[in-house]
Amino acid sequence: MYYIYILRCQDNSLYIGITTDIKRRFHEHISKANKGAKYTKAHAVESIEFCMVCQNRSIASKMEYRLKTLSKKQKENLIQNHDNLKIYFQDQLDLSLYEIIQVNIE
Repeated sequence: MYYIYILRCQDNSLYIGITTDIKRRFHEHISKANKGAKYTKAHAVESIEFCMVCQNRSIASKMEYRLKTLSKKQKENLIQNHDNLKIYFQDQLDLSLYEIIQVNIE
């Protein structure tokens, strides 16, 4: 299982990534560990704003790439209304391969 996620940083910027273990990866980002992303070492992470799951790395990478091509405004709109995913990508990706989930990090 692969997770595609959007993190919100304290400066209100957004970071997009993929992982096989969302809780572990979130803790790597907030701890600024060596395994955390260079971006999140410089921009303190606050929360997971959006998360999807899918079954293989190839389709996860395609979604990650597509999300990264969105403007900041489109990313914010997607976070507010997940139905925007259909508007942004229905012609580009098979959305039935992805499931939007809520992540509870404690």
